[in-house]
Amino acid sequence: MSTTPTPPKDFERALDELEALVQRLEGGDLSLEESLGAYERGVALYRQCQGALEQAELRIRLLADPADPSGARDFRPDAE
Repeated sequence: MSTTPTPPKDFERALDELEALVQRLEGGDLSLEESLGAYERGVALYRQCQGALEQAELRIRLLADPADPSGARDFRPDAE
């Protein structure tokens, strides 16, 4: 897995492709070989997206408190 953050454009593109693959698989019109290929590609895209989200979370934690990233609290938009 890459240690550099995935640019948002690449994340969005991967997520869009993953959603399209899921729709194709759910449609049931693919052959077994096509389904396996789509599933393999989907797993790779999922890992790419998950890595990008983990990197984003780490960056947010570091921005919240660079001296103590493990002490960061969960984000609650409605908390004041």
